[in-house]
Amino acid sequence: MNAPVRIRRLALFGTSGVVGRCRDFAQAALVDFGWLPALDQDGQDAAEDVLLVVSELITNACLHAGGPQEIALALHDGLLRIEVSDADPRPPVPSPFGLAAEGAAAQPGGHGLRVVARLSRSWGCQEHGGGKTVWSEIPAPGHLLRT
Repeated sequence: MNAPVRIRRLALFGTSGVVGRCRDFAQAALVDFGWLPALDQDGQDAAEDVLLVVSELITNACLHAGGPQEIALALHDGLLRIEVSDADPRPPVPSPFGLAAEGAAAQPGGHGLRVVARLSRSWGCQEHGGGKTVWSEIPAPGHLLRT
């Protein structure tokens, strides 16, 4: 039997302090969802991955899309889906560091989507009503899957 979807949403306006607000919101949701406090290193790692993905997606919305409009976290069937919506319909584009001059990957900035892709089971983008939602799915820590 499938577990019910548990969702937390936060409407956002502007870019000042938004990354910290969203990390705090995500951390509170992780407590509510039972991910925190972590019972083991696997759980701590999963929670830190979620917070880093939230930071990267929110930062990208601030830098490239005029700021986020909403963040949503949805827990369902062992996956936490993070969604960040903004008003810009253009999909995110990973930096072409693999094609750039040697040493470009060592430069600061431009790594956010690579981090998201590395930490996520899957990620993507959906257009909606003149904007988009960039999403990431992160598996729940092992102890939550066994309960």
